[in-house]
Amino acid sequence: MDTQFEWSEEFKIGVDIIDKEHQRLFKIINKLFALKEEENNGQWACQEGIKFFKGHALKHFKDEEDYMASIGYEGLEQHRRIHKSFRENTLPKLEQELERTEYSSDAVDHFLGVCAGWLIGHTLTEDLSIIGKHAWKFENLLPEKEVAAMKKVVVQLVFDMFHLESQLISDAYGGEKFGNGIYYRLSYGNEADEKRQDILLVFEEQLLVNTVGKVMGLSTNRLDAKLIHASRYTARQFAGRVLECFPNMETYELKEENLLNYEQFQKVFEEEKVQVSLLFDTGAGYFSFCVIAPHLLEEGVGTPIESENALTEVEEYLMKREEQVKEEQAKPKILVVDDSATICQSMKKLLAKDYEVLLAESGIAAIRTMTLNRPDLILLDYEMPVCDGKQTLEMLRSAKEFTNIPVVFLTGRSDPETVRGVMSLKPAGYLLKYLKTTEIKQKIDAIFERQRA
Repeated sequence: MDTQFEWSEEFKIGVDIIDKEHQRLFKIINKLFALKEEENNGQWACQEGIKFFKGHALKHFKDEEDYMASIGYEGLEQHRRIHKSFRENTLPKLEQELERTEYSSDAVDHFLGVCAGWLIGHTLTEDLSIIGKHAWKFENLLPEKEVAAMKKVVVQLVFDMFHLESQLISDAYGGEKFGNGIYYRLSYGNEADEKRQDILLVFEEQLLVNTVGKVMGLSTNRLDAKLIHASRYTARQFAGRVLECFPNMETYELKEENLLNYEQFQKVFEEEKVQVSLLFDTGAGYFSFCVIAPHLLEEGVGTPIESENALTEVEEYLMKREEQVKEEQAKPKILVVDDSATICQSMKKLLAKDYEVLLAESGIAAIRTMTLNRPDLILLDYEMPVCDGKQTLEMLRSAKEFTNIPVVFLTGRSDPETVRGVMSLKPAGYLLKYLKTTEIKQKIDAIFERQRA
């Protein structure tokens, strides 16, 4: 068995009942990976193993919540909320897929991938926050009932306005790029208390063409000024109807709207805290609905659109966007996977002139990024916590849609054993971090030159 999720001492939080269950869950996941590869009775064993994993996961949630209650942990309710979502939404959907496909290989892979990713995040972020080893990243989410109601309202409105059955992909969308997007900000104010509420709507280009464009009878498959203006007002109606559904938001009035480029949109997720961040698949394209707290967007992020400048702003936006899309399409995409923010930023600075550079801080984050925005080359660190470079490459090679993407290791490990260990996976190259940046750039350029040849 190649795929392993090894338990490490760094995962320990010092609470015996939690640490032991984490270790047990790691072992169960590894056993399931092994069972999947067995030819004899593999399906039956997987079925029983998955039930076993589910039973232990649910027991672990209860034990963990009991412990947090015993120490008066402030984040207990948020933990319960996340546990409930995994228990009542994620697991049932995965089980339905398994049953519908009669435990097909792809469905089992999907189940194991999601559960392994959850286990890593759960252990390294959620549970380490109990003892203060990790910042609690969910502290600014809106109350659970309000978020659940908002999901329901958004899904219903997408159906009412566009006649599309949308499926929630993530309730923790992190601002990742998906396709050619239109990024639209609506800022609402409340005169009574001078508070503001910002809504960010992201539409995949093809979604607007397939919905608003069709209603307008447009024959083109490209965005133009007319379609942008129509989409603006459709988005305003959409956001306004969402606000009307919530008593604490209905008194807000639209104060400002902006069309943002991706860099401006991404800056929100890097610097500010998002209260609601939902990503949907409508079948006709991706759609994201995000809510942020007042005054989170910096002044100057986008030009306010008003009646006096709406025509020129949209025209300029389309011109700049078309130039940006052409530039991005002309540039090959490189995904840099490294748990060091310093390395990621230095590589982005080195490569950004000639390549579109995507960043991911872990193997799991890399897969999520690749699903939304397929790269042409991956630069992969070897030494990363939980899921190292070799394990990440093994996961990539096991997914058909990623098998042909060239992967180059960029690492500080030069010992022969490490190099031999990854060569069986046929990486496109092996670069050492201590090389001169000019040399690294030359070697990456050479890879693309060989591909073109």
